[in-house]
Amino acid sequence: MANHKSALKRIRSNEAKRLRNKYQHKTTRNAVRDLRTIEDKKDAEGKLNTVISMLDKLAKNNIIHKNKAANLKSKLTKHVAAL
Repeated sequence: MANHKSALKRIRSNEAKRLRNKYQHKTTRNAVRDLRTIEDKKDAEGKLNTVISMLDKLAKNNIIHKNKAANLKSKLTKHVAAL
């Protein structure tokens, strides 16, 4: 167990950040999955902007790699354009 006050605080803050990152990542994955199941082009275009914003935020905060975000955005954009 940690011996320093700062180490105890670091443990608490790391756990809080881990849970927040996990929640944001899972929410984004669900949004991507939902976007792939949409059949209507107009609905998909509206949802695409939201999902792209979510991916950009995850990449900005290093929750996912920036290239992974770029690849997902590209694939989702192609998918929506093909509807």
